[in-house]
Amino acid sequence: MRAGKYVKQLDGYRAFIPAPLPPEPPLNMSAELARLLSEADHALGRLDGVTSILPNPDLFVSMYVRHEAVLSSQIEGTQSTLEDVLQFEIDAKGQDHPKDVEEVVNYVRSMNYGLKRLNDLPLSLRLIREIHAKLLAGVRGSNRTPGEFRRSQNWIGPANCTLAMATFVPPPVHEMHDALNNLEKFLHDTTTYPVLIQCGLAHAQFETIHPFLDGNGRVGRLLITFLLCQRGILKLPLLYLSHYLKFHRAEYYDRLMAIRNDGNWESWLKFFLKGVSEVSRSATETARRILELRRTHQALIRSKATNQANSISLLDYLFEQPIVNVRLVEEHVSCAFVTADKLLKQFAELGIIRETTGGQRNRRYEYSPYLALFEPEGIVRYPRRARQVSEQ
Repeated sequence: MRAGKYVKQLDGYRAFIPAPLPPEPPLNMSAELARLLSEADHALGRLDGVTSILPNPDLFVSMYVRHEAVLSSQIEGTQSTLEDVLQFEIDAKGQDHPKDVEEVVNYVRSMNYGLKRLNDLPLSLRLIREIHAKLLAGVRGSNRTPGEFRRSQNWIGPANCTLAMATFVPPPVHEMHDALNNLEKFLHDTTTYPVLIQCGLAHAQFETIHPFLDGNGRVGRLLITFLLCQRGILKLPLLYLSHYLKFHRAEYYDRLMAIRNDGNWESWLKFFLKGVSEVSRSATETARRILELRRTHQALIRSKATNQANSISLLDYLFEQPIVNVRLVEEHVSCAFVTADKLLKQFAELGIIRETTGGQRNRRYEYSPYLALFEPEGIVRYPRRARQVSEQ
């Protein structure tokens, strides 16, 4: 088979042994696939270009990272929302947070760690293990050898299913290591295929290899962004496919299985490139709306607010940390507690932020218009799905 083969094991089950990358015979770069690649390249280029018009792109990247962390974790069954994560960052000891919010926070840490680590370590098996260790540290799955490739057979299927009843069985350990070594070489290949094609091939191959006992889906999605940043296609990590994959989950899994069963890399790549285009266009529009929101609220501050220097400083801070309390503002703006309290009350009166606790003490304020750009349909809690033996 073009993508690999199923091999019966001594215990009776069939495990899939992936063929090396790049595919052989080579990809059929049909007119449709070439068009989708061109559209994705164009959309990604516009997204990368829009960062040049943002006054301080770093203020916005942290929100994109959090948003991706929430969506990627929701695919794996967490209930936490973007608001949960932001509130957790203010008060990690609070009792009103979903238990799985720490999984999302770990995802943020893993992504930030990996992006920073790329400055001195190329995308490699070593970096993948380091990211995995950060992802599972102290949360569900922390007993499943974080930072280490599996030493036993895993499988994918409904909760509590046996190996014999699994939907898909990845390669046995000794075959897994051969496949991982080939994947690492492919990640360093800069000539065979365009970067987006390489990203699509590498992501699907990683999910097929399934090298960890837990966390494969999240690490596999991170690889896409890391490869684009390492190759200089994106200056900032603003492309995240979890939103697309979440709402096309059934087709996502079907396309991956079609690679394994039929060697159909091309249909997977068409699906992947459509996602890149869709998500890039959406992120570009979000960035433009962020810029317009900032301009609108700057104009409002200049015409209505007192203490304008502190007010502008607070506005910029809200784009980085859209849920705040008086202590945070006091620290960031470098002002007295009373001054910070007045600033927040003035922003609330101007309709820029809203107070969310309804109390007289320990008040929290939310930059709702900004959060709405990332949660356009409101904050939704998704029901937990049955936990699979291992992440797809």
